Amino acid sequence: MDLADFIDPSRVIFGARASNKEQLLRDLASRAAAQLNLDAQTICAALQAREELGSTGLGEGFALPHARIAGLDAFFGMFARLNRPIHFDSIDGKPVDLVFLLLIPANAGGEHLAALAAVSRHLRDKECAARLRKAASAAALCSLLCDRAIPEAARLEQNQKKV
Repeated sequence: MDLADFIDPSRVIFGARASNKEQLLRDLASRAAAQLNLDAQTICAALQAREELGSTGLGEGFALPHARIAGLDAFFGMFARLNRPIHFDSIDGKPVDLVFLLLIPANAGGEHLAALAAVSRHLRDKECAARLRKAASAAALCSLLCDRAIPEAARLEQNQKKV
């Protein structure tokens, strides 16, 4: 499963602002609800309920808030790079500046584990995280997130064709 399967440019936030975890989750829930035509409070409550089970701050400045959402037909991803890192109760105690929201259909089976693993594998990669932190725009962030799934040989071939 690739990140490109559940994210697109309209779901990438460059320079998001939040002063704390709760405010960030409310903001992301509101943005997702607007795109999905679902209730923001329902999404936010599901995210907060998941956080009560244990923080989704996975360390090294990365968080993966996620929840199952009734009425959702497909996986929904949204990425935010924060303007300033915030405390997120991460497992390593470090503040978070890279956040990938993943909303999962309520009836999804084990494929949600593959989606979580795909996101985690990409964003916990130190080189990928460094490139995301240096990106100059939302378009650059989206490109990095989606192109990460392209094998290195294919990426080199694409770059050579552009020259």
